[in-house]
Amino acid sequence: MGIASLLCDNPYVLAPLAGYTDLAFRLLCREQGAALCFTEMISCHGLVYGQKNTRVLLRSTADDRPLAIQLFGSDPEVLAEAAGLLSLADGDYIDINMGCPVRKVVKKGAGAALMKEIKLAEKIITQVVAHSPLPVSVKFRSGWTSEKIIAPEFAQMAENAGACAVTLHARTWSQAFGGHADWQIIARVKDAVSIPVIGNGDILTYADGRRMLSETGCDGVMVGRGALGNPWVFSEAGRPDSLTARLPVILRHIELVTEHLQAEKMLFRIKNHIGRYLSGLPGASRLRQEIMGCATLEGLIELLRRQEGFTCR
Repeated sequence: MGIASLLCDNPYVLAPLAGYTDLAFRLLCREQGAALCFTEMISCHGLVYGQKNTRVLLRSTADDRPLAIQLFGSDPEVLAEAAGLLSLADGDYIDINMGCPVRKVVKKGAGAALMKEIKLAEKIITQVVAHSPLPVSVKFRSGWTSEKIIAPEFAQMAENAGACAVTLHARTWSQAFGGHADWQIIARVKDAVSIPVIGNGDILTYADGRRMLSETGCDGVMVGRGALGNPWVFSEAGRPDSLTARLPVILRHIELVTEHLQAEKMLFRIKNHIGRYLSGLPGASRLRQEIMGCATLEGLIELLRRQEGFTCR
């Protein structure tokens, strides 16, 4: 399925979020309405060298489709080899990360650092497209700083190099995750290319997504941190205002972790997610403390099931 036809039916996309968008969370967001999900960032070197922990990030199911696999790295040959190792069984798209602002990624010349090395970025895209059995998209930022916004030109380069779509996080590297996303740059990118454009940045509600589509003309909206603690962001109904109403989805998340992942090794990650699910509820601080004190998954589930009377006032 082409990205354009997919987003025409449902424009809401779950972003790649390191440490969060594992198989269980992707399936949960799909159940709430996400049309397309991205894996966590996957190291091209980890794939090429067969690292076990890297392959775990590719774990998926038939219900986890369509799926975009996001690769990161800075070596065109290694990225191309990694792309060649992937198949239709692994996912539906390959996405190249050229926007991550995290210093340990940028220091290695990957992520947003590639926006300062456009010739290298072009070579990477060309090589990956040539070796990939899957369509290739690219995710990047507005620019390195607000004084040098290069997103429209960068998008044109990606299209000419063979990308089937681009995603723009409408912040610069220097902003990291602070300040506000400038959606008008998304509109400029949309005007600059003929391939689908997915907008990203400051989508905290379903209505925010509709507004981004209207204001920028983009083809899809990618939800990142706005989905943490709020998978309901993909649904027009939005997040319920009581724990009683949120509990079925919280418990469903735990069920999906238990079914598809090594739940006993993920207790801290589950607690982190649940703490976010409590946002905006009175008494949330007290309950978070109790959750963090749970030593087992069974104890955590029992604690949650005792919370029937915990509702918004």
